[in-house]
Amino acid sequence: MDGISLVGLALGMVAILVGQVLEGGHVSSLIQPTAALIVFGGTFGAVMLQSPLRVFVDGMKMSRWVFVPPRVNHATLITMVVSWSHTARKEGLLALEGQIPRLPEPFMQKGLQLLVDGVEPDRLRDVMDVEIGAWEAQMKQCAKVWEAAGGYAPTIGIIGAVLGLIHVMENLSDPSKLGAGIAVAFVATIYGVGAANLIFLPVAKKLLAHISSMVSQREMLVDGLVGIANGDNPRIIEGRMQGYIV
Repeated sequence: MDGISLVGLALGMVAILVGQVLEGGHVSSLIQPTAALIVFGGTFGAVMLQSPLRVFVDGMKMSRWVFVPPRVNHATLITMVVSWSHTARKEGLLALEGQIPRLPEPFMQKGLQLLVDGVEPDRLRDVMDVEIGAWEAQMKQCAKVWEAAGGYAPTIGIIGAVLGLIHVMENLSDPSKLGAGIAVAFVATIYGVGAANLIFLPVAKKLLAHISSMVSQREMLVDGLVGIANGDNPRIIEGRMQGYIV
């Protein structure tokens, strides 16, 4: 569980609510289902319009990474690759074939299989780099679903504000209906700007940060496999892989 994400989200929400109270307002005045429907419904409708179905669905699923990040353990990977290097030097590359089914990711399995098959180091790097690039592009496209939502939400909030003001203008002769219309107008703007800057854009940036870390881990793996293919000393391989850890 990523505690800082929970704390950050809670802090942002509490700061706004406490500020509202300190200004003499009521928290209940910020609860407007109509405004929420306009902003969130309109925002996700726009995002769905611009995104292929698979990208949109994967982007929604990926949001769990904000609170439950994917496991990225560079130290464990270094230890594993160095162990492969020792085995390859002592028993040959074919001795690593039994390790392939035990690996948790298809990317790792493919890389080790290419190594066992005796693929040339430069060719191995080229093949794996292409796969890294394709995977990174796909993941970033999914993460940018949230970035797009952050771009649309404030504008949809303005649409909600205009709709509320239209409602106000239609009921100028009935003062009892003016308050509700004005409330929807201003709260819709708050929902749009607040959702964009407290939720959508931070989620997008968090996901992109996780993707960058995972790409770094994959590049580290490829570097280690190429080192084994070149017959480098395990200590050299370990030192080069540790250079990826910031």
